[in-house]
Amino acid sequence: MPFIQSLYNTNFLEYASYVIKDRAIPHVDDGLKPVQRRIMHTLFRADDGKFHKVANIVGECMKFHPHGDASIGDALVNLSNKDLFIDKQGNFGNIFTGDPAAAARYIECRLSPLARETMFNPEITEFVDSYDGRNQEPVTLPAKLPVLLALGAEGIAVGMSTKILPHNLIELLEAQTAYLRGEKFIVYPDFPTGGFADISEYGDGNGKVLLRAKLDTSDPKRIVIRELPFGSTTESIIASMETATRRGKLKIASINDFTAENVEIEIKLARGIHTQDTVDALYAFTDCESSVTVHMTVITTADGVDKPVVMTASQVVKHNSDRLVEILKAELKLEEQKLRDKLHAKTLEQIFIENRVYKKIEEKTTVETVVQAVLDGLEPFQSQIKREVTKDDVDTLLKIPIRRISLYDINRAKKEMKEIADRLKEIKKALGAIIDYTIDFLEKIIEKYRPHYPRRTELISFKKVDVREAAQRNLKLRYDKDTGYLGHEVNGNALFDVSPYDRILVIRKTGAYSVIDAPDKLFVDKGMLHCGLVDKDLVFSAIYRDEQTRFPYIKRFKVEQFILNKGYTLVPENCTLLRLTTDPEAAVTIEYKPKPRLKVLEESFNVKDFLVKGIKAGGVRLASKEMKSLRMS
Repeated sequence: MPFIQSLYNTNFLEYASYVIKDRAIPHVDDGLKPVQRRIMHTLFRADDGKFHKVANIVGECMKFHPHGDASIGDALVNLSNKDLFIDKQGNFGNIFTGDPAAAARYIECRLSPLARETMFNPEITEFVDSYDGRNQEPVTLPAKLPVLLALGAEGIAVGMSTKILPHNLIELLEAQTAYLRGEKFIVYPDFPTGGFADISEYGDGNGKVLLRAKLDTSDPKRIVIRELPFGSTTESIIASMETATRRGKLKIASINDFTAENVEIEIKLARGIHTQDTVDALYAFTDCESSVTVHMTVITTADGVDKPVVMTASQVVKHNSDRLVEILKAELKLEEQKLRDKLHAKTLEQIFIENRVYKKIEEKTTVETVVQAVLDGLEPFQSQIKREVTKDDVDTLLKIPIRRISLYDINRAKKEMKEIADRLKEIKKALGAIIDYTIDFLEKIIEKYRPHYPRRTELISFKKVDVREAAQRNLKLRYDKDTGYLGHEVNGNALFDVSPYDRILVIRKTGAYSVIDAPDKLFVDKGMLHCGLVDKDLVFSAIYRDEQTRFPYIKRFKVEQFILNKGYTLVPENCTLLRLTTDPEAAVTIEYKPKPRLKVLEESFNVKDFLVKGIKAGGVRLASKEMKSLRMS
């Protein structure tokens, strides 16, 4: 048994770690989940500028991804519909309607110019063996963009999940330049479906966002939905409207969906219903308004170990900016090394040809003597040669064909060497001011791609519509005093109009009270003193009598706190409620029971002269005399 328990614990931990790091949670460095990274790597390996069948890319990607073609195909379509890194051709579905993509054998894709420019450099990428050891795959891509925030992500792992909203690419790049300049910045979500967003509770990526569809309300009898809240489709919007209509929350004559490249859902209102009466109900009872809770869980690498952490959007921007600096520095150093090697080779070639060093090997009979002859021939020009001449350098010189030697252009060679030297100076300058170089790189990307990535979602401030306020009060609340039943399905006197979401305060003649949802049919009491919508500002004045002393009391209060459907009482134990009023100008006249030496047999009181207290507080005694009768005016 201990062995089984130990085996279970070990295997479960390994499984949990695998799901977290290798499937569900994106890496902060390149913003990609493993399947997305493998798709991008496969597209890069196959990239020739032409479109590839998605089915072919899926098949090639299976060399790296051990979870089947379905997951790869779905991830590729989803990534393509972000319109950032993959150009698509064919039916990739519709993010507005929710229609699925065509089969993988019919649709085609390739890397976008943005991806080629900013996502790959195999020479500075760390690779590891694929799952079967036959291929090499990148640990992370050297992404020069804040991919995590640009794409967004959603995933559920063992014991944790992530929900990251997409942001506008240009705004992210501008935030990076602001950070590198030491300026303050802030980033907000931007959704491909447009709509409105209230980001007042965004919490820098770990809060909540309220979303709304964009409605065209210019026609008083017709509403057109032009843009959708993120996460909704025209299908889900229409289904929610049909459900609300069946339940009596909306009065709609017809719904027509004309969505193609742009969203257009036409809502024709019922007779007697106008646009201004329907907008709040659409937001309250349909998917035209929604709330999204976000939390930014990502994978980071520290000391060679991957682990999940929770970051803010600002922290991600800073991390990606710092990483961009390191990537550009690595590329510059790599280019510098290549140029130095090239300059060294051209210098040796120039000396070898111009000074006819090759003539010295004509009479040599062995490899060793040929090599030594070349080295000896180069020795007088050591001041021009910046590094040690190796045997490989000599081999390269010896492989120069005679035709090339005879056609050697001295001026052209000097020009090329000067261009290399000039570029080396530029690289040295860039490395010395790497932050300015990085900012310049970002500004070029911004200038080039700004027209392609405008902000789609409009940021505004709005309150979530309360369904009680939006519901139509089209039900008659009735009370039958003969049976004691209350509700909108009761035959009796009509009290007022209600909606199913209204809360009703009922006070009975015994002093008991409760707050209930507007009932269809409910027994309350044959003696009901008050029935009305809950109003926490309404002041009640109650007159009651202590049955032991027969003394009168007055109590003024508001019903501010309550638990729905729970019974309460207004008056203390052994007391009888005599009168209840909401009139602040009411007056109470009390007649006392005659007794010897009692001179005042009647007194009047104005209820407004008494303080309003908590509903649980005791009343104020009006007199220490036994009460005979009471009347109120």
